[in-house]
Amino acid sequence: MARHFLTLLDLSADELHYLIQRAITIKSNLKAQGPNYTPLPNRTLAMIFEKSSTRTRVSFETAMAHFGGHALFLSPRDTQLGRGEPVGDTARVLAEMVDAVMIRTFSHEGLAEYAAASNVPVINALTDDYHPCQLLADVMTWIELRGSVKGRTAVWIGDGNNMCHSWINAARQFDFNLRVCCPKGYEPRADIVAAAGDRVSIVYDPQQAVDSVDLVTTDVWTSMGQEEEQARREADFAGFQVTEALLDRAKHDALFLHCLPAHRGEEISTTLLDDPRAAVWQEAGNRLHAQKALIEFLLLGQIR
Repeated sequence: MARHFLTLLDLSADELHYLIQRAITIKSNLKAQGPNYTPLPNRTLAMIFEKSSTRTRVSFETAMAHFGGHALFLSPRDTQLGRGEPVGDTARVLAEMVDAVMIRTFSHEGLAEYAAASNVPVINALTDDYHPCQLLADVMTWIELRGSVKGRTAVWIGDGNNMCHSWINAARQFDFNLRVCCPKGYEPRADIVAAAGDRVSIVYDPQQAVDSVDLVTTDVWTSMGQEEEQARREADFAGFQVTEALLDRAKHDALFLHCLPAHRGEEISTTLLDDPRAAVWQEAGNRLHAQKALIEFLLLGQIR
């Protein structure tokens, strides 16, 4: 039976730790030897995009090319999904032709419906509720630069959105503490917070939230599909911008992460990405390696 990756909770903590270490190994081997590891010759990954992307498309497509396989890009104009074909029908058809499916879409419920009908692995490349592939790269970056994250403390500053939800799940699975700092009314879903127990707390003061933490992360204030809310969100999030001065309240060796794209001058100061504490370019590059490890795991299992 196919394994799917719709949220971080679809894999065990041990499997996720394996994925991170495997991604680090794949990255090291690529830098030392070039893309000569090709475990997936003639395998095909279908990539269904209902939301635009830079990092997601390039990383998955490059991953399959390096692995000796093929990635097939499908926009809404390229499938019958855009013309009303039932999700389950499309899932069953593609499962007869490809080896795995990556979907970047709006509705998480629609993604789950697709996966339930699919006989090949389905990967969540972002929904309105979760972005688990980004968290693989984020945790990988944190571990590469600072070692074990168990028992450490991260703070999420911003909207309680899909990235925030996945950070909450990451706290559960990788056993670190997470402070979510947002304006009132922008909290993450209560059920996701409750399921994380005492690993997650909600804080409304950014100065208090970053005090002595190991990592600070944020995201844009206005996500795709919320453009009409831009002015109101800018007003509501005033005071929640991450700046160099705010980072100074964290530990001296704290890291800053951002899933990108960033809106300089809004959720971050205009110069923050140039700060040596920012690891965003390494984080972005790690999308490739983490997703390689994920694809390999879903299609071939653990590599000993």
